[in-house]
Formats: sequence, C-alpha cells, structure tokens
Amino acid sequence: MAVKKISKKSTSKKSVGKSVGKSAGKSAGKSAVGKSPTPRTTKKMRSTLDNRVIAILYRPSTDLAIQKSEELAQWLQEQGSEVLAAPGQKLGRGIRTVTGKDLERLDLVVVLGGDGTYLGAVRMLERHAVPVLGVNMGSLGFLTETRVEDLFNTVIATLAGKMDFRPRSMLSIEVRNGGKKKAEYLALNDAVLERGSVTHLINIEIHSEKHLVSQLKADALIIATPTGSTAYNLAAGGPILHPDTRSIVVTPVCPHALTSRPLIFPDDQSLKFQLKQTQEERDAGKNAILTVDGAHCGAITHADEIIVTRSPIDHITVRKPSHNFFQLLREKLKFGERN
Repeated sequence: MAVKKISKKSTSKKSVGKSVGKSAGKSAGKSAVGKSPTPRTTKKMRSTLDNRVIAILYRPSTDLAIQKSEELAQWLQEQGSEVLAAPGQKLGRGIRTVTGKDLERLDLVVVLGGDGTYLGAVRMLERHAVPVLGVNMGSLGFLTETRVEDLFNTVIATLAGKMDFRPRSMLSIEVRNGGKKKAEYLALNDAVLERGSVTHLINIEIHSEKHLVSQLKADALIIATPTGSTAYNLAAGGPILHPDTRSIVVTPVCPHALTSRPLIFPDDQSLKFQLKQTQEERDAGKNAILTVDGAHCGAITHADEIIVTRSPIDHITVRKPSHNFFQLLREKLKFGERN
C-alpha cells in the first residue's frame, strides 16, 4: 500500500462531534416537527483512527470498487479500527457483516460506488444519523462526491474532524389502510407513486394537513426532498432546491392537464396522497406502485393512504469545507451553460 500507517500524534485532536455541532446544529438541532435529534447526531468522535467502528459498502458490479474497499478495510484494521461489511458483501477474512446492534456503534460509513449505492447505505442505516462518506465510482455522483484517488486522505481528514458534516432532510413515508399503519419507509431522495403495468393514468388526490390541494391524473407523482430535487424530480421538469431548503416538492410526471404543475410545500406540513379509482378500475386491479429511493415497495390501492412528513432524523453527509452546491450543479449538470 502506498499509504503509510499514521501515528496517533499525526491526527487532529478536533472532534468530529464539534464539526457536526457547528455545521449541522442549526438545521439538525431542531427538526421540522420540533423534536430533538437522536444522540447519534451529536455524538463526539475520537480524533485518532484506533478503536473506530467503520462500515464499508461498495458497488458490487464494479471490480475497482471491490478492490478499493478491500484495500481500505485492510488499511483501517492496521490503524486499529473495527471494520464491518454491508449485508450481502465481503471485505476479507475476519470481517463480519454489520448488524442492527452495530448501527448504534458506527462512527462512519464509507460508500464506494454511485448515487444508487449511496442510497443503499441510507437504507442500511435505517433511522441512525451516522455520517456517510461517498466515493464516486459511478457516472454522475451527486451524493458520492469524493474522487477515488482521494479516498485514503479523505477518510483520514473525516476521522480527524477536518471535513464538514452537513445535515440533509429525509422523508418519512407511512402507508395506512383503514386507519392502521401498513408499512413505513424513509427517503433521502424521493417517494414515487406510479402507474402499474395495467394502468394508463393514475388519479391521485393530494391533501396538505386537512386541506384538499388538488386531484390530478398523471403517469406518476414524485414527492422529493431538496436532496432528491436533482434526481427524478429534475428529469420530470421539477425545480432544483438548495439542500438547506426546508421544503418538500411534489411533481407530476406527464400530467393529463397543463394546469397540473410542480408544488413546493413547507416541510413542517403533513401531506396525504390517495388513489381515486372507479369500481371498474378496482375490479381490474389497476393499482399504483410505490417506490422509495428507487426501491420497489409494492402496490397501492384506493383503500391506502400515503402520509408523508419530514423525518425527525436528518441524514449526515460528509463534505469538504470548500464544498459549494452551485459549483456542483455546474460540474455535474453543466448548469447555466449554453449549447
């Protein structure tokens, strides 16, 4: 390995917990629903590499991602860190898979892959606010910003408290049937209600708190966070939101009416979505499909209600102190350039 083992003296004594408190405290300190963050949001990190608990998740279809993950795992172990593999993945002899109990102990998750792999790490963490460092080995890399050649130096800087730990809002998606909770999901990017294989258009009723917003027909409906505004929402003609914006954007995909436009709601409101069907459509099984962060979550019927609120737990992403969202837009999307 080209990277040398570093001593305890060579790392900064500035704790990551202080970085989180400085850069994320204002946003993560109080959630949209007035709840305090979990202890994981403000937990102080030690300034050395030994006795750390670090999980690594890689893109399984990329050989280089697997190779670099194994190299990083071996190197971290040499520094005295405990390394855990993501479920269904292997990092070498003696490295076990992360369990639910380990999520409380994690200091950091390193993701090597694209944005889809990063979202897999978010699902793995469930509702634990553990910092995630994304290393870009995909094509776009909005979430996985770090270059692979900077992998080791960035991990060192992260654990030494020299990176920014920025909170990103997430959505809590609850499926109710007959007033009872049927399922619950967490989204960093978006939740999508889309037509099934036997459905031409879906008819969806939207409520904000107790108020009817509208009823629209479309191929799909995207409910996105500011982070997810540059994903499917953007491709469907929705607006770009700054990550620090406290809002939820709802964008119809190929709506039947030209007056059905994207809507931006304050994220302290509860939104409800319900499929409206005729008896003939119900008998034919023309249901909608729910996906959350690209993962299939099953069919939605007229009897189901989708309740969307901002999660009281924020996601923590690792960024360079020099990170600039608008520069990222210019680099990744060629934002503002003329053909």
